[in-house]
Amino acid sequence: MSIEEIIEFVRGLGGVLVLQPGQDDGSPEIAWGDAFFYYAPDGAVPKATQPFATVVTKDYPGDEESRLDRPGAFRVNIAAGKDAFARWTAQGPGDPSAADVLQAHPVYADAGWLAVVNPGPATGEAMRELLRTAHGQARRRYERRSALRRP
Repeated sequence: MSIEEIIEFVRGLGGVLVLQPGQDDGSPEIAWGDAFFYYAPDGAVPKATQPFATVVTKDYPGDEESRLDRPGAFRVNIAAGKDAFARWTAQGPGDPSAADVLQAHPVYADAGWLAVVNPGPATGEAMRELLRTAHGQARRRYERRSALRRP
């Protein structure tokens, strides 16, 4: 799967704001080329929440184990939640740089994040299922917060 295919899939889930930082928008250079997915049906970046998924195209400081410095390498990161995280990481840690393997995020595993470097045939369907789940969780959080703000 390409980055563009992943972005289009997530956009199709509904109510998704996709941020793709670039040189001309004032965002930090380290984020250029990446994608951040928020549930934000109003089109505004949520102030008090993290994205429910991201696509990163390079190593970040302290997050080099996936070896995204290789040509064409990228990683999809998904806030899977505790249940999905436990189900998908039952066999223990693997090689964070392995392509097309769904596994614990090398840095944010404790927060229930899963990751896959260069998703392909072995992980495509599971990744889409997890993205749907993360989107649904983000939507429910958004709806709860919206209900709390209503008079």
